[in-house]
Amino acid sequence: MNAASKKKQSLIVALLSLTGIGLLVAIFYSSVWWVSLTAPNYPADSFPDGVRIEFHINGVFNGCKKQHKTEIEEDEALDCVHEMDTINHYVGMYPIAAGAPVERGFGQFLITFMIIMLVGFMITKPKIRMAFMGIAFTALAIWMYLTMYGNGGFSLQSEGYVNAMVTSLDQDANDKSKDSNKIVIGGIAGVLKQSLEDSGVKVVLPSEVAKQQHGKETDKQALIDQMKGTYAIDRDKPGSHLANWNGSSLQVMLWQYGKTLARYFNNQAEIVPMVKTLKIALIVVFWGLIAAMALLVFGARKNKGLLYWLLVLVPMALPLFFIIDYSAWLWWYGHTLNAMGAFTVKPFMPTVFGDGKVAQFATHSYPDKGFGLMMVLFVVLAIAALVRHKQFKNSAE
Repeated sequence: MNAASKKKQSLIVALLSLTGIGLLVAIFYSSVWWVSLTAPNYPADSFPDGVRIEFHINGVFNGCKKQHKTEIEEDEALDCVHEMDTINHYVGMYPIAAGAPVERGFGQFLITFMIIMLVGFMITKPKIRMAFMGIAFTALAIWMYLTMYGNGGFSLQSEGYVNAMVTSLDQDANDKSKDSNKIVIGGIAGVLKQSLEDSGVKVVLPSEVAKQQHGKETDKQALIDQMKGTYAIDRDKPGSHLANWNGSSLQVMLWQYGKTLARYFNNQAEIVPMVKTLKIALIVVFWGLIAAMALLVFGARKNKGLLYWLLVLVPMALPLFFIIDYSAWLWWYGHTLNAMGAFTVKPFMPTVFGDGKVAQFATHSYPDKGFGLMMVLFVVLAIAALVRHKQFKNSAE
């Protein structure tokens, strides 16, 4: 192969890899999958998409939109994450925020991990590739450590993740605020909320406190301050074993997970072991990623072998990884039913793709634009891999 052809192929691989990096960033901020419940008591005029939630890499978010119709007045859209949690808990299903805590907490690191892999794949000189990946992975490892274990490390999480965490706690906080004329409560207990407001008591959700104090919805530090206040209330409760707030992601994630599991089914004999399991999983994934970084840097020493091709194969397989993980968690939701549910149902597998039915509810589960971007990522990186394979094959001849 002449130098011009080799340079052209390297340029093609670089452009395709950079496109892949851009797609990974877009995927992180996109809804990957959506699920909706429809039923006669949720009329299409008010709920055109049913009770809809959207799955992102770093959290589960409200998919219901504010209605602008003359016959419907809404100050803000119904939080359909809370609505679906309320529907599901009647059959013993744990809240949505109980699912994929490790994946959501490490989402920003996993995307960054794959971005570094793609940059490494672009580089054809092994020494330069090893140097780059060594430095980049070291920086990622430090970021991970400070986020998971450092004081105030939770502030290094993405804003979307923090927002989703605070929203999930809206259903739990039911203690009085400093203003004795206000009660901070959460959830979608609309009847209770309305009755309190009709009695002259102003009801404020925790996330709304942050909005009022800081003047905008997505002030990350305001949300963290709200979580810190709720944590302090829990820590000061009789019998609490919570340590003083240090703001590390590990501390916040374990506390939020236990609080989420106890939202409807406060059986500590079941919850405590589940929280301990999460702690072990977080530690294993943290050190597993560190080990994977070291292994990939070792594999970067040559332009061949499985470790080199993993640099592109792993990001290529992102849609497959998502489907496997999503399906596994749906199975967990349907097969980990709490006996404290109002109704007893047999364990079941929720619909992964398509339409289904549970009791009087029709279920809908479909890919969103984020998954479409994942499929585009697969195609782009597959082409890059083929070009690079051809390049190396011709160079060896």
